[in-house]
Amino acid sequence: MKILMVSEDLPGTQIGGLGKHVVTLSNALLEQGHEVDIMGRSDRFHAGSAKEIGFNGRLLPGFAFARPGWKESQLGFFNPVKRPWFARRVARAVLREAGKYEVVHYHGHLPMVGRYIPPAMNFVQTRHDQGSECVTHLRFREGHVCETRDRRDCAACIHPAPNSLRRTVSGIAVHRYRSETADSFARHKTVFVSDFLRRAFLRSVPDADLSRACVIHNFIRYSLLRQHALAAQGETRAGEVLLVGRIDTGKGFAEFLAQVAGWLPPHARVTIIGDGPQRAQLESRYAGPQVRFLGWQPYDEVIRMSARSHVLVVPSVCEEACSTTVLEALALGKQCVALARGGTPELADYQYYDGQLQLAETMPRLVERLVDMLGRAPVTVPLPESFAMDVSHAIPRLLALYAK
Repeated sequence: MKILMVSEDLPGTQIGGLGKHVVTLSNALLEQGHEVDIMGRSDRFHAGSAKEIGFNGRLLPGFAFARPGWKESQLGFFNPVKRPWFARRVARAVLREAGKYEVVHYHGHLPMVGRYIPPAMNFVQTRHDQGSECVTHLRFREGHVCETRDRRDCAACIHPAPNSLRRTVSGIAVHRYRSETADSFARHKTVFVSDFLRRAFLRSVPDADLSRACVIHNFIRYSLLRQHALAAQGETRAGEVLLVGRIDTGKGFAEFLAQVAGWLPPHARVTIIGDGPQRAQLESRYAGPQVRFLGWQPYDEVIRMSARSHVLVVPSVCEEACSTTVLEALALGKQCVALARGGTPELADYQYYDGQLQLAETMPRLVERLVDMLGRAPVTVPLPESFAMDVSHAIPRLLALYAK
């Protein structure tokens, strides 16, 4: 099958979970004999882009996302035209190339792209976050999960004290955003990476037609993880706690470090891998003998360190859609502790043993469970030959979806 993957998260020198998802899926499809190209941003493209992101196929420059000066922050409201404008730009790039492929699979942050794609085209999109109904993609504001149903309240995410005009204009922008997204879902096939995401969209757009939608959880490249885990046998460091991710609002690093301070047993050490706007402040405040910040690290190094850790912690206070870090911890046989929010509870189905994934309702309870784990020897289990969340298990379901 000839497949075109599309994502505005690619290419790049440091790609996040969505970009890794696309590359993992694309490489696995190539290995099975399919023809796969990836279309991404032309303003990041260079001759070595495919190698830089670890893709074994051809990378195409498709669309530029250089800022055209929308000035939303200065004006203090969400612009009703901005996101549809970018979506049309992606759609035009897709339409230029789509005739060469049997299916186009979009992974991105503009869920209304499908609205600008003809219904007759075999177009699929995967939704990786709450960007189906939330223009900031997180449903998170002022340190808490956002529960509002009034779209005018969304103005508070672009202005600290929005007046009536700003609330009205932002409300119009969010209404258009959600309405066009619902049109896209009704017109084309949609994959949600967790049932939580599907339910979250219906909470905001109760009358949406999701008859063409399905849920396929995130996946990993298990053979790579198993290789690292086997190499690390006998090297697990008791007390080594690992956190991986973007150090930003909603990811819970600040809340976790504040809560865990003074509770770590003497033999324990917290290692944080990742970068982001909160890193400098948190490193200045918390770095010491028991807490270290390593910044961004290559994926192989992240997995190597994960395989040698005692416990992995995913402290996100926002509602993660389907945490790849949790899946990686489970695949490696590691104990993992996370907040019971978003799609994370769905991943308990993939444990090797009861209690491998510890879910806590609050951050204090998360730290209590972590300290309890650190008081015991690291758990070691024989790793199976296969893992239910390996990409190879997702491919048949995706190919069936492509063929419909």
